[in-house]
Amino acid sequence: MLKITGRGSITTCDGITRRDFLEVGSLGAIGLTLSKFSALQAMGAVSKGKDERAAIMIFNLGAPSQLDTWDMKPDAPREIRGPFNPIRTNSPDIQISEIFPLHAKHADKFSLVRTCYHTAAAVHDTGHQMMQTGRLFTGGVNTPHAGCALTYMQGRRSDLPAHVILPEPMGATGGNMPHGQDAGFLGKAYDPFVLMADPSKSDFKVPDLLPPSEIGEARLRRRRDLRDIVDDTVKNFEASETAKLMDTNFASAYRLMTSDKARAAFDLSKEPQKVRERYGMTRFGQCCLLARRLVEAGVRFITINTFITVFDEITWDIHGSKPFTSIAGMKDIVAPMYDQGYSALLEDLSQRGMLGNTLVCNLAEFGRTPKINPAGGRDHWPQCWTVYFAGGGVKGGRVVGKSDEIGAYPVERPVKPPEVLATIYHSLGLDLETHLPGPNSRPFPLVDFGTQPIRELF
Repeated sequence: MLKITGRGSITTCDGITRRDFLEVGSLGAIGLTLSKFSALQAMGAVSKGKDERAAIMIFNLGAPSQLDTWDMKPDAPREIRGPFNPIRTNSPDIQISEIFPLHAKHADKFSLVRTCYHTAAAVHDTGHQMMQTGRLFTGGVNTPHAGCALTYMQGRRSDLPAHVILPEPMGATGGNMPHGQDAGFLGKAYDPFVLMADPSKSDFKVPDLLPPSEIGEARLRRRRDLRDIVDDTVKNFEASETAKLMDTNFASAYRLMTSDKARAAFDLSKEPQKVRERYGMTRFGQCCLLARRLVEAGVRFITINTFITVFDEITWDIHGSKPFTSIAGMKDIVAPMYDQGYSALLEDLSQRGMLGNTLVCNLAEFGRTPKINPAGGRDHWPQCWTVYFAGGGVKGGRVVGKSDEIGAYPVERPVKPPEVLATIYHSLGLDLETHLPGPNSRPFPLVDFGTQPIRELF
């Protein structure tokens, strides 16, 4: 319960004021955003009957090699086809790499799109932008992540945020450009809630959801620093636009912080150990499990970053030379945890009757060079790669598009990043002709005119 005490001052039933909240709340920057907790007025444009849809976007930062995963070319020369063999799946139309034996048991639930491509620079950041927002950032205009656009159009369902990023936002990937994981021109009010914690750790908690009495001293110091900046730089804070935004969102933000339902949704200790182990006790595996719990609790959109950066950990970025890994390293390090986490998620969603209303899309920023390089890896290649979808109205066991004999270029049904975003929006029931309030308050189309979803998936 909140009490309004006059002149914009808010005191909770626990005696906590807005100033106290600055110390303990989840205010991410001097912009004083409560956006990680709140969605403002829902704007409609949702197909009837699809409001209960949710999406889990698994973003394979680093970019898997299409030739060693989901678009193998066993008849190509060895320097093209790589060291792995294709295996049969439970779908007669799909063969995939032997490094994904658990995927093979669930191929009837997902469908592959083997002809995604873009023509921008072959750097990670540009692909991140296009595959999460549908556009390449130009002219200083940052377009919103799909989950942020959904937040603007539909708002939240409960105490929980509409969009959550697990385990944390993308870090450095070499281009020093935005990755497209925030609300862009929609403003910070529609930014996602970011976990900023590893759910596989034994001491995992979500500090921002703890009651004020349990906030650690280190976090208190950060909030005090923020408070001091406000005190020193904004004398008339109560009358500022920031304060007005804060007044609008304070109640919902505090409701999240103190919500039993929110804390329960993030509490993996409530899961049987057998279930946790089924997903794998890895960061990715536990993020997949947490995503399922969040969907159950009412979160509309979850983004899982399989990796955070290409520099400080072994990822899909298989250049071969250090600090990267080789194709063999991908098999030994990356593929097992990914195969286990993803297959457990699909199986769990299906068994719980949730898959029909939950789109699971697996994306990446580009593919890999058809020819193996001298270091035993593959380099960046945006001309052709595979993405795949399950649930949310998608029919499983299908293959859309066909690449050439060496997996280098599409030869049938090429797919551009905007079509991927349109597919996500279509699954969620959003009207593709909707306009967002763009830069300078000018209407900005959700997708460019004429952009259609990949209808072969439905």
